[in-house]
Parts: sequence; C-alpha cells; structure tokens
Amino acid sequence: MQIMSNKTSKVIKYTLSFLLAALLLYFAFRGIDWQQFSRDFKQTRWGYVILFFMASALALVFREERWRALIEPFDPEVSRHRVWDAVNVSNVANVVLPGAGEFLRCGYLSSKNVSYDKVLGTIVCERICDIISIIVIFVIALTAKWNTFGAFFSDNILGAVGSKADRSLWWIPAAAAVAIVLLLLAVFRFRTRSKFLGRSAKAISNVAAGLAVISKVRNKPAFVLYTVGIWVMYLLMCYFMFLAVPPLAHLGIMDALIISGVGNIASVIPVPGGIGAYHYLVSLCLESLYGMSWETGILYATLNHELHAILIIVFGAASYLHMTLRKSK
Repeated sequence: MQIMSNKTSKVIKYTLSFLLAALLLYFAFRGIDWQQFSRDFKQTRWGYVILFFMASALALVFREERWRALIEPFDPEVSRHRVWDAVNVSNVANVVLPGAGEFLRCGYLSSKNVSYDKVLGTIVCERICDIISIIVIFVIALTAKWNTFGAFFSDNILGAVGSKADRSLWWIPAAAAVAIVLLLLAVFRFRTRSKFLGRSAKAISNVAAGLAVISKVRNKPAFVLYTVGIWVMYLLMCYFMFLAVPPLAHLGIMDALIISGVGNIASVIPVPGGIGAYHYLVSLCLESLYGMSWETGILYATLNHELHAILIIVFGAASYLHMTLRKSK
C-alpha cells in the first residue's frame, strides 16, 4: 500500500508539473503574430548561435569539473569521464522530470569509496553555491541597472510575494524550520532504539559530510573559478543570443546579466526544464524593460531555451551510449 501511495503521489506531482508547464506555454504563446515571428526567425544570425553553443558546452564542462572537485576528497580515483557522463545523463532526466536527474547522479557516482548519501550531500553543496551565485547576479543587476530593472523587479517579483497577505504567513516557514530541527534532534537522540532511526541518522550524517566537503576541496581557487566560469558562460549565452536576434543586437552585457537573472527565476518554478516559465518571464522582461514586441521576446526565449535543451539531449545521449558500451565491456 505504501509503495502504491508513493507511486500515486509521484504521478500526481509530475502531472501537475506538466500541466503548469502547459499553462505557462499557453500564456507565453497566445496571441502571437506568427508572420512576424517567422520574419524575425529568418533574420537570425546563425554564426552567433555557434558561439552560443560553445558557451553552453563550456558551462557543462565547468559544472563537471566543479562537481569532480567535490567528489575527489571522498574518491580520489574518480575519473573525469564518469563524472561527465553522470552530469549529462542527469541533465536529460531533469528536462523530463524535474529533480529526477540528481538521484541518477547519486546512483551512478556512488561506490565503495563514497556512499549515495555523501554524493547527495555534494549535490546539495553545488546547489547552495548556485543559489549564492544567483543572489550575487541579482545584486549586481539591481545595482548596475536599477533605473531599468528596479521597477520591473519590484512590481513583478517582489510584488508577487510582498503583499500583506503573504507577509502574514511568515510563521509557516518558521514553523517548518523549527519542526525540521526538532525532527533531526529526535532522530539522533533515539537512533540506538530503532534500526530505522539508526539508518536515518547515518544517512543524515553522510549528507552533512557531503555538504561539508567544500572545506576539503584540494584546490579551492580552482573551485571558485569553476563556479564563476559556469555563470560567466550563462551570461555569454544570453549575450550571444542578443547578437543572433537582430532587434536585440544593440543590448549589451549588462542587459544580458538582467535577462540571465530573470531567467534563473524559471529554474525555481517546478516545471520540466523550466519550459513555459522561462519563455513567459523572459518575454515579459524584454517587453516591459526594453519595449520589444512579444514576438521578438518569444523568439529569443525559444532559441535560447530550446537550443540549450538540444545540446543537453545530444550530450546526454552520447554519454548514455558511452556508459552502456563501457558496462557491456
């Protein structure tokens, strides 16, 4: 019954996720003038699209190197191609089912040297680094382009979560945090009285060890450079796509910073691969801030999102084939 319940909850979760993506896609693409969209598409400068692909590929390489740096303290012999394959296959899984790829990564990289829970801890550590990076991007964008970006940020982002009704619910996350702390204390306090609690305490300790691994990274300056490299590549991807779409070619690197920051909000929305959410938010930003037509915004968002997805699928398929052939040998 418990297995059936878990399967049912997962089906409901992913069904709602796809429905939300479909709803956002509808709002993004409704009322589109497809003739104008087609005219803009025909003007695309594909040479800059090649540069976009190069920046996108480098971002994946930096992600692989950063994660390998976190795995090495537990498993010094971990190979670069194993980490690369795990990252690529997990990216494809995340395009279809948000979050599923992280569990695939854990399963593929876990070994006698590093447990599943410790690998999961390193992934959580990665996510914390990414959250900090997103916050830094927003701070820089707000500081450098407040006259352009400030009103949009206040009305469309803070305005959505800053109403009095929302502020009155502050106790919900506070209560959740207290409940989590009490639960953790109870697990460790009574871990010797139950096998389940004992295993839970061990798993939590391993995840914590994975989180703390950043203090054991051998080359910390390189780890920081990998993180900076990831987000610089994302920034260049936005910029090169500006140059590829003629109506946006006059926008500069700081404008790419704003679009990159807005696009990152889509990653928080629980839809497959950010589809729909990314298209809507980026198009809204380009229309509200820069006076671009909705068709131009949709073209930019579609090229940026779908071309990146195609690259992820190609790399993921190649890595899956490599993994399969290696196992067969």
